[in-house]
Amino acid sequence: MEYRYKPLGVCSQEFIINMDGDTIVSVKIIGGCPGNTLAVSTLVEGRKIDEVISKLKGIDCGGRGTSCPDQLAIALEEIKKQIA
Repeated sequence: MEYRYKPLGVCSQEFIINMDGDTIVSVKIIGGCPGNTLAVSTLVEGRKIDEVISKLKGIDCGGRGTSCPDQLAIALEEIKKQIA
């Protein structure tokens, strides 16, 4: 199932997340730092939602209080509520 999330406080503009149950199939990050967002997307593919949330939640970028990985964790928390 495809989910879309608009991150807050970061350079990225949208996350398109494809899930199969509680497994992340793919993540496309629109905007942001291309190398970093591609790396994050690649690293989370095939992983369970809880594992990714625990690894990415709370990562800060430049003192913003959030980051693209943190926003992805927040998006996954929202998805987790929907699939529960």
